[in-house]
Amino acid sequence: MERRDLLKTAAAAVAGAISASALAAGEHDHAHHNHPGMGRRNAALIAASADCLKTGEACLAHCIYLLGNGDKTMAACAQSVNELLASCAALMKLAGQDSKYVPALARVAADICANCEKECRKHEKHHEECKACAESCAACLKECKKIAA
Repeated sequence: MERRDLLKTAAAAVAGAISASALAAGEHDHAHHNHPGMGRRNAALIAASADCLKTGEACLAHCIYLLGNGDKTMAACAQSVNELLASCAALMKLAGQDSKYVPALARVAADICANCEKECRKHEKHHEECKACAESCAACLKECKKIAA
């Protein structure tokens, strides 16, 4: 057997093993497992922080566009949204893991959400992105206050 044929045979064997392993993993039935509290307890907080991430990304992109065109009035809004994105990303991840740090982070995120909402409200009459971000900040703030210890 030539070296090339040997390599082809080995590669085919490895691909077959990987495929079989992937199929076996796919057959694992999660319906019979009981994972109490995993994310369900924090479902509203996860949804609110995810919505903040979505609207915040759009708001930040809009702020950057306006700043690039010389509108310096959007600087504080961009800064507050950037802080919001960092805190909500961490909050969503930790809430999904039902981390013991969720209440403490929710306290901090509540302050950040309140600040971002305040900044976005200044521009909501002129920029739909700011209005949507302010609304999601208000909703996330409400959820954070429910969990913050």
